[in-house]
Amino acid sequence: MAPKEEKQTPAACDSSCHAPGVRKSHHSEEFKNGLATRLNRIEGQIRGIKGMIERDTYCDDVLNQLAAVQAALGGVGKQLLEGHMRSCIVERIEAGEHEVIDELLITVNKLMK
Repeated sequence: MAPKEEKQTPAACDSSCHAPGVRKSHHSEEFKNGLATRLNRIEGQIRGIKGMIERDTYCDDVLNQLAAVQAALGGVGKQLLEGHMRSCIVERIEAGEHEVIDELLITVNKLMK
């Protein structure tokens, strides 16, 4: 069953979010809790894979679990990227910081490797 997608809505940002040299996200608590829940689940999957290896589980079964973890991490990355684009990127472009597009392209290239 696919996890429910949570839409990111920009939360109020205090002046420290955009202070020179200080970059912070300002996602809602609900959004952060959703990411933390997904990451906790992935952490459990990783521990399970470690146990499988320690128990000499058949390699194909371990590889299938690794593929599931990679897909789950990709899902977290997509969700965070969407939130980043809808909040941080939009705000920085509106503030005239167009160099954020180069930063975003570098990050997307890393995610696509």
